[in-house]
Amino acid sequence: MSIPDVKALTFDVFGTVVDWRGSVSREIAGLADERGLDLDADLFADEWRAGYGPGMNKVRTGEWPWIGIDAIHRRRLDELLVQFGVDGLTEEETDHLNRIWHRLDPWPETVEGLTRLKSKFIISTLSNGSVALLTNMAKRAGLPWDCVLSSELSGHYKPDPESYRKAAELLGLQEGEVMMVAAHSGDLRAAAGTGLRTAFVKRPDEFGHGTGLARTPDLEGDPSFDFTANGFTDLADQLGC
Repeated sequence: MSIPDVKALTFDVFGTVVDWRGSVSREIAGLADERGLDLDADLFADEWRAGYGPGMNKVRTGEWPWIGIDAIHRRRLDELLVQFGVDGLTEEETDHLNRIWHRLDPWPETVEGLTRLKSKFIISTLSNGSVALLTNMAKRAGLPWDCVLSSELSGHYKPDPESYRKAAELLGLQEGEVMMVAAHSGDLRAAAGTGLRTAFVKRPDEFGHGTGLARTPDLEGDPSFDFTANGFTDLADQLGC
């Protein structure tokens, strides 16, 4: 199956392109070993991520002024360092730790799949991560984006419709010429509501294997989505790349 009108693919990043949980957990575990701390690195990663949505909602409702994801992550990190008994970090060390979200590792087939998709489509991020975060991540991991788009360019976080519409506008395309790729059904439903096409990619290991908060990944998708794939190379196969 193909969609002839689609010219660009925009990608959710956290969980879809990169393994945020495994990456964060590994770095937290390394810090704990270095400092002789007894803490659950998986739980720390999950608790950190759990502050992401509520932080964006505080921006969305006006409780907080517009702040970027680095600031949202830092506010939550400061709470977690106290909660998990991690002390003695300098400001420089804490800032470096907070920027772990710039250093996330891709899923095993990510780079190959993106490279294949790039041969036929414009490929871009469309993430709530900042332009700086997404650029740093791409540079480190070798992610072959044609451009880096962030929700911050619209002044709205996904799933606000403005973020999807702004991406299409910045690409010089109509909404129906853009397909959103994500491992999260809510993201795709919101994108579809603005006229974007949709591709659901399953990431069964997004939340690990029963440790930490043991959240359940989104594996079912929705029959209304244009494509459902088991990874980026599978999506490339389906799109004829």
